[in-house]
Amino acid sequence: MNAIYILWIRQLKRYVRSRARVVGSLGQPLLFLLGLGFGLGPTFRRAGEGDYIQFLAPGVIGMTILFTAIFSGIELIWDRQFGFLKETLVAPVSRTAIMFGRTLGGATVAVFQGLIVLVICLLAGFRVHDLRVIPVAFVFMILIGIMFTALGTAIASTMADFQGFQLVMNFLVMPIFFLSGALFPLTNVPKVLGFLAAVDPLSYGVDGMRTSFIGIAHFGMATDFAVLSILTAVFLAIGSYMFSRIQL
Repeated sequence: MNAIYILWIRQLKRYVRSRARVVGSLGQPLLFLLGLGFGLGPTFRRAGEGDYIQFLAPGVIGMTILFTAIFSGIELIWDRQFGFLKETLVAPVSRTAIMFGRTLGGATVAVFQGLIVLVICLLAGFRVHDLRVIPVAFVFMILIGIMFTALGTAIASTMADFQGFQLVMNFLVMPIFFLSGALFPLTNVPKVLGFLAAVDPLSYGVDGMRTSFIGIAHFGMATDFAVLSILTAVFLAIGSYMFSRIQL
């Protein structure tokens, strides 16, 4: 447990020291929130779907957590190339504990980024229908963060350079985001798109947050929580296995 805590704190210190990273990571969420939210808002309202900012905000929060969490794998490649990972792995601590510590640190950073975007959404006009359900939304944010940090760690464990990681991430991240229903309702979509959304892990996180924040559900909160919990456990197991096989 001490090793997990130490690695967790180490990830947080890295984040605090990198002010440029904090500011830069907010650029894309702000672009989607302000550009799409206000740009497509009138069209969304005329279609009878209500306020687009209300619908879009949970998706933007989910996107922020997704991007921050999954790209935390880059730090693993950085540590591997510059020898910091070797110093960690030679310590008398199991690799599973090391992986869990790194994952918790990356997930905490991702959730904190999501909370910053939530505040920005509130300033932009987003309103929560019941303040008592905010802790429920926070649970979904944590599950998203842990799940995709573990996935990023699993992928980074097989990579030796930054270029390969970036290619794989771009191939995965954008489809995961766009197919999750973060930008558009999943009702009455083509069957193929509905199937892809149903197998997209982020869909359940976005739907869970949207249900918590504004009371609009597609899959149902119980389904969202069950699927996310199972997938988080699966990705943690995969990430632990891949991390244990790292060759220095």
